[in-house]
Parts: sequence; structure tokens; C-alpha cells
Amino acid sequence: MYVLSEEVIIKIVAKLTLECDVDQLKVRNILNEIFNKYTVNSRELALSVTDIPERAMLFLAVKRLDGLSPKTLYNYKLILERFYSHYVKPLNTITTNDIRMYLLTIQREGNLKQTSIGTIICSLRSFFNWLFREEIIMSNPMARIVTPKTEKRLRHALNQEELEILRQVCITDRERALLEFLVSTGCRLSEVVQVNLSDINWSEKSLSVVGKGNKERKVYFSVKSKVLLKVYINNRKDECMSLFITSKGPVNRLGSRSIEREIKNISKRTGNEKSIYPHLFRHTFATHKLNSGMSLPVLQRLLGHEDPSTTQIYAELNESNVVYEYARTD
Repeated sequence: MYVLSEEVIIKIVAKLTLECDVDQLKVRNILNEIFNKYTVNSRELALSVTDIPERAMLFLAVKRLDGLSPKTLYNYKLILERFYSHYVKPLNTITTNDIRMYLLTIQREGNLKQTSIGTIICSLRSFFNWLFREEIIMSNPMARIVTPKTEKRLRHALNQEELEILRQVCITDRERALLEFLVSTGCRLSEVVQVNLSDINWSEKSLSVVGKGNKERKVYFSVKSKVLLKVYINNRKDECMSLFITSKGPVNRLGSRSIEREIKNISKRTGNEKSIYPHLFRHTFATHKLNSGMSLPVLQRLLGHEDPSTTQIYAELNESNVVYEYARTD
């Protein structure tokens, strides 16, 4: 278990880290100097008192130091807040049956899909696994909770005709450059948002992006994308470092919502009722690369998938490749 003074110091540093930008080492040294002069005693928690909020706060601070994205941290925060709103009891008294009843309750109240329940279970498992590793709890109530199986959803990629129609209805330089960049890189929306002009290697037609888990990887773009990007950038009259920027002043980085809106506007002009969104271009990129003969390990690296089974989905659902390979080897 933690030495009590050490636990108090960690809580204070965690709280300060979440609330403001501080020099953690400096704060920690100051607190160590102060607490060395005092004895810290524990006060037993009554059954009507919960320590979950403060443990959750500490967990989020640790995950922030581990490099998790703000979006992931925010999702953890929402799930944990909802969880501890159901329980006014110490963490060490929470059982596996408590967790099961909680999951049944929120599924019934919110009519949640299996995928949503799976996300909640994964977040709670991460939290309780951390508590157990840190010896804050003596047993892990999530150890016997199983993540529900979910059906793999088909990735309905855009075909070449649909892509060409989208290209034809683009009006502005930014629309053309953005569409082609999404198609040729296979980047996630969050990755596209963060791209700066200085990240791009024009001669190699490549750039480095930071994906999930704060992991950096190199991606590539096509000659067509390069030409359209150059036209877009050369016609700009700003000094913003971002690759894609707002069209009206003050000039800023183009955010996720704005990119989604841009793609939606392009889609509307086609008259096609098919739902088109930025992530669909990532599916399209993966499907077309596999159709062209790219190997799964290479595609996995380009997409930034940590688990090979995620990339494998594209191969399993690509029935046309199966038919082609069967006919070719018959």
C-alpha cells in the first residue's frame, strides 16, 4: 500500500495537474519537504462515503501523463462520473455483482447497444485494473466481467465512380485539397486536424501524424493530392501554420466539426442519399489499397492499427478479392 503521506502528495499533484499547468516535480519536492515534518494518519471511511471520485481523478491524471488524447480522457471522465453517481460506498466494497447490476441498469435505462456497453466495460476494466495494480483495492471486481461480442459492421467503401462524382462537385480549392488528402492518406479526422505545413515532406509526398495512444507514424499522399494541396496553399494569404484553415477571419486551424460540415456540403451537391463522412474515406482508402494488392502488414502500418485483427476486417469483408483469387488459381 502507499505510505499515507505519499498518497496525499500524489492526490494533490494529480488535482493540480488536472486543474492547471504545473511543474509536477517541483510541486512534489515542495510537498515532500513539508510532509516530512508531519505524520499523516488515515481516517476510516464510513459506509455512506465514497472514495471513487478522488481515485478517478488520480487515474485520469496518470492516464494524462501516459499520453492519452484529450478526447479519450474526456470519455473516461464521463463514464467514471456516471459510474460513481450510482455508488456511495468505498471502492474496496464494490463487488462483481455490483458491476453487473450497474451494467444491466444503464443498458435498460438508456437502451444501449452492445458496442456502447463494451466501451463502458473496457473503461471500467482499465480503471479497476489500475486500482488493483496500485494496490488501492485488494480484489478486482472486473476480473470476471466479460466484454460482450459485437457483430462486425460492414465498411461500405466508396467506389471509384462515387469518388469521381465527389471530386467533380467540389467548388473551392480547400474542398478539392481536403477531399483528396483524406482519400490518399487514410488518416483519421483527428489526425488531419492537427497537420501543420511544416509536417509535410513534399519531395517524398509524406508526413508524420500522431494517432491513437499518442503514437506517431508516417503516411503518404498521392501526386494528385500534392498538386491540389499546392494550389490551395499558394492561393492563401495568411501565415497560419496549419494545413487546413478557416475561410473567414480570424484565420485558425480548421476543426473536426468544420471538416465534417465541409464533407457534408460536398456530399449534398451530388444528390446521393448515401451517408458520407470523413471516416468513410479511411475505409475507402483501406479497401482500395487491398483491392490493389497491398499486404495487410503494410496497410496496418499506414492506418496505425495496433491490433492486426482491426486491419483484418477489411480483408474478411472484401468478398470481391476472394472471388478474384479463387478464379485466378482455379
